[in-house]
Amino acid sequence: MFITQKISLADLLGDDYINSVIRSAVFYGITDTDEAKRLAYEKTDLFPAERQIADIELLDKIKCVVVPPFENVNNGAPTAAFAKAFHREAAPVAGFGCTRIGEDGRLYLLGKSEHYHASLGHMFNGYKLMENARRLGIPNATHNNTRGYITRLCERELVGAVNGSADIDSLLNSREPHILNRVINLETGSLAAEAGIKLMLARFWRPDRSYGKPAYDGKTPVFLVMGDYNGTSEANYHGTAIITQTFRGLWPELYAAAEDSDIIKIVPVAINDIEDFRNKLNFYNGGKYKTAGFIHEIILMNYGAVRLTEDYLQDAYKLCRQYDTPIMVDEIQSCMWYPGMLLFRLYNLNPDICILGKGFPGGEYPASKILTTAELDVLNQFGALVTNGQEEIASLAYLITMRFASLNRDVIAENGNHFNSRLRTIASEYKNIVTKVEGAGHLAGLTFGSVENAALFAQLMNDEYIDTSAQLYKINCPPAVLFKPPVIASREALDFICDKTAQALTKMTCMI
Repeated sequence: MFITQKISLADLLGDDYINSVIRSAVFYGITDTDEAKRLAYEKTDLFPAERQIADIELLDKIKCVVVPPFENVNNGAPTAAFAKAFHREAAPVAGFGCTRIGEDGRLYLLGKSEHYHASLGHMFNGYKLMENARRLGIPNATHNNTRGYITRLCERELVGAVNGSADIDSLLNSREPHILNRVINLETGSLAAEAGIKLMLARFWRPDRSYGKPAYDGKTPVFLVMGDYNGTSEANYHGTAIITQTFRGLWPELYAAAEDSDIIKIVPVAINDIEDFRNKLNFYNGGKYKTAGFIHEIILMNYGAVRLTEDYLQDAYKLCRQYDTPIMVDEIQSCMWYPGMLLFRLYNLNPDICILGKGFPGGEYPASKILTTAELDVLNQFGALVTNGQEEIASLAYLITMRFASLNRDVIAENGNHFNSRLRTIASEYKNIVTKVEGAGHLAGLTFGSVENAALFAQLMNDEYIDTSAQLYKINCPPAVLFKPPVIASREALDFICDKTAQALTKMTCMI
């Protein structure tokens, strides 16, 4: 069972702020003093035992028609690509815990946390605190110049979390290298990744004419990104902004023109090959080149869930320090799914930039963050802001999710290790079908010997109404099927996925 706790808005946000909120609610006539106090001090159980039990009991109904199908002809107005990928039957009518009811009336199990972001599933009880906040009149919308108290509190809590220290005031005042103590509030992981690249590019190009000469003026900035097993750059994924898309081989003519003009150069580095990394770092820190940054995920969820090893990354970080090369760790996929909320801390890494999102707001809001150091705090206000980045209720979602994850640090680790271990044990019994199990903890990928087998396995799992993703859209990607169950998935739910995995592989032995 997960550890739960009964908390109020006052517990999370403090009495002084809450008293100001209460007085404001009464002034506006939103409610009277007694009701405002009730909402502010009402204890909400983050994940009550009865909800946990109910989630487990729903496993017996996965695949069943639990409500009449919702018949409709509403196709929306999608582009051709979105229309082709659409599955109306699975579109959500309602969700609870680790399940969803589709328009077909059937019950689905969230094998990949919707699109990898519903860390606490659906209707997480702790998020009722956000409803109380709204009823008290706490606004969500604000301005970049009037960042609200909740957002500022969230920034402080994040600084403590990414540095693994409760002495937040000392961290905020530090100008030491690799102390992540500056936060930019954004909306999506794509924007956070782009902001990190801007921080790196500012050492080569002026963000605007008010800036002085950059440190590496005249040099061609070289970005090191994770390459694929074929030596090209398709393995990395850092969002959908146009610059980061060129990092993974999209817009080839546009990138070629930029490279030919010495505006930018992208260099893929081999997975877990430190000698390749060393050689490229050495070569691209000479002549007209200078390495602008090393950008990486730890679990490559857009490349078969391949995991970069601790030894590889620790050695790569040491080399980057020797060459004055900033490092950005992309934790958009991995954040919140590991003890301590950030996987790089388990690896004992000290990046210069960290981007996070997805799991922190639990799918309730698009809310990403970029954390960086005093040294790289070089952009003016308009360098990376977005209008809605400072949303107060979104920041409250962060604080609620962080509270639950902190309470359940050990449970998250135990469940993730159990899930990954069981998948590996099962795969070892089907070596003729599954060539490898990648990932760590809840983030896992089963690699198959062919695209056809990966597609077949995904179809068999989807036939059991367990959401999985067959990663077949990249030319050089290992044919893999990905899992990423919600953090709140019970041991029973994880075993349910593993049992269905074994059953699907058994069927495949008779079909291929």
